[in-house]
Amino acid sequence: MATTKTGIHIDAPRATVYRLLLDGDSVSEWMVPEGMSTEVHRFEPEVGGSFSITVTHTDETGENAEPQHDAYYGRFTRLIPDEQIVEALEFVTDKPEMAGLQTITFILSDADGGTQLDALHEGVPDGLSESDNEFAWGVALGKVKAIAERGKIESR
Repeated sequence: MATTKTGIHIDAPRATVYRLLLDGDSVSEWMVPEGMSTEVHRFEPEVGGSFSITVTHTDETGENAEPQHDAYYGRFTRLIPDEQIVEALEFVTDKPEMAGLQTITFILSDADGGTQLDALHEGVPDGLSESDNEFAWGVALGKVKAIAERGKIESR
């Protein structure tokens, strides 16, 4: 099992970024790359609260390709307002190379008039390529940045 660490600077306050990461509607927008969609079935952003999400993508190898679905579920294990979010999650799979507990930690800190958002993904399954995972996290954090900077989620 591998670990992916990535980060991005966002020109928005930590409170805005924190709320964005814990908003179920926003998660469906930033969590996946282009060409995929996300359905958030359950999203309870509190310690011990659970989430259940399905990602849908189409196999681009044929014009009549059927959409493929991947699902995962988990819970929030630690929430420190405007500072840290820790999630424990697992894929719904019968493939041993994709199974196992994963932990995602988001760390928010003040930086250059905005927020430094770092993501640490531990327990990345062996069946998920490290380069693909790094790419996906780069895309996801880029979307968080774009949403936060356009002010869709207001800090309260």
